[in-house]
Amino acid sequence: MGAGEVTMRYYIVDAFTDRPFGGNPAGVVLLGNEPFPNESLMLQVAAELRYSETAFVRRLSPTEYHVRYFTPAAEVELCGHATVATFALLHRLGLTDGRCLCHTMAGDLAVEAGECVMMQMAKPHIVETISNADAIYQALGIDYHPSMPVQVAYAGLKDIMIPVADVATLNTLQPDMEAVAAITKEHETTSFHVFAIAEDRYTAHVRDFGPLYGIPEESATGTANAALTYYLAVNGVIPLQGDFAFLQGEAMGRPSVVSTRIVPDGTIYVGGTAAIVAEGNLYLKDNDKI
Repeated sequence: MGAGEVTMRYYIVDAFTDRPFGGNPAGVVLLGNEPFPNESLMLQVAAELRYSETAFVRRLSPTEYHVRYFTPAAEVELCGHATVATFALLHRLGLTDGRCLCHTMAGDLAVEAGECVMMQMAKPHIVETISNADAIYQALGIDYHPSMPVQVAYAGLKDIMIPVADVATLNTLQPDMEAVAAITKEHETTSFHVFAIAEDRYTAHVRDFGPLYGIPEESATGTANAALTYYLAVNGVIPLQGDFAFLQGEAMGRPSVVSTRIVPDGTIYVGGTAAIVAEGNLYLKDNDKI
């Protein structure tokens, strides 16, 4: 490394799986107690790593962290799978264990760090009911009139909850990504979160499309599945408290199991396991870092 250069340590971590090359990969950049780099640099790093989200992590104490999340296109308030990846990594490196506080743009969240990470989500709510969903189903390439409402739900990010008839339909969807991006932009949301209920051990099978943010499809989405958990509860599909599991990523060949929990006060937790895939250094000019 030449004079005037600094390094940033990064890791690639697959979240919502217990083995490499499954689940949903995220970049994690550990900054120690250093300040965050400028936003343009963090965006460049996220674009260079090319994962749907990269988490930049400041350590305030062994049990308190500040995390910011960047897609290749923009900063987002919160990312569930990148948070699971972050705290699984911190635990694996011996930097933290047990209950932690995570500061995010979506608010301060409680995270239980361990082999299985469980994170508190932002207070969920239904943002909007979309009365005419024809354009949404046309964007998915199907003609369907759901018995359940199509709604925008929030649990840290706003996503459109979209039921389809069955798992076979779900797994053969071929969305028009330009139309999906236009509709998500119109409703100021992050993604189409499409789901089907099956009579198996999973609460639902899901697919998530976020082309507006440079993510054609994600294999696991913590925030969107937290929002789906709330949506299913308020629509009477699942109890108002309990443990649930969502299978995502089947159509991508990266099956992921996202666990959620509703506790008696209505708080929703999301979690799962993670596997470290790679680590390395980013080499930067000193004057690029600030």
